[in-house]
Amino acid sequence: MSCLLDANVFIQAKNLHYGLDFCPASWQWLIDNNASGRVFSIDKVSDEIAAGSDELTDWAKQHGNGLFRATGATVVAQFGKVSDWATSRRYESAAINTFFQVADFYLIAHALAGGHTVVTHEKPENSLKRIKIPNVCAGLGLRFMTPYQMLRIEKARFVLGDTP
Repeated sequence: MSCLLDANVFIQAKNLHYGLDFCPASWQWLIDNNASGRVFSIDKVSDEIAAGSDELTDWAKQHGNGLFRATGATVVAQFGKVSDWATSRRYESAAINTFFQVADFYLIAHALAGGHTVVTHEKPENSLKRIKIPNVCAGLGLRFMTPYQMLRIEKARFVLGDTP
């Protein structure tokens, strides 16, 4: 299984449970699992992280080589499928316009192009005012999960001291 991480996975990890200063093992896990071909994100997520201008931005600059995939022709070929899905629903035009401008649209296209599982903190929602990643994934037959589900499936272990 290969996972594509939403920006909120990085941002919430930094701000809450896996701070760069007190849980370096989680960040090393991302680097190691990226190197083994199981965890990635995309260039548009990198752009969102860069806009933060903080320690996460610095981490992404130092360790993001290979982690953030570029949007190439195979991804662009999926744009129509993603936009057709979004415009065929009853979302408000502002929701559709916003969706087309943020990393979520590209993340879904990348997942379709590569058969990846999308990892996000977002939850499905029946609002017509905002297009949520899980709703799009369900509508397009993509697998999605929370970061905690990913960590359990991948058997991540952040252990202090000797490994049992």
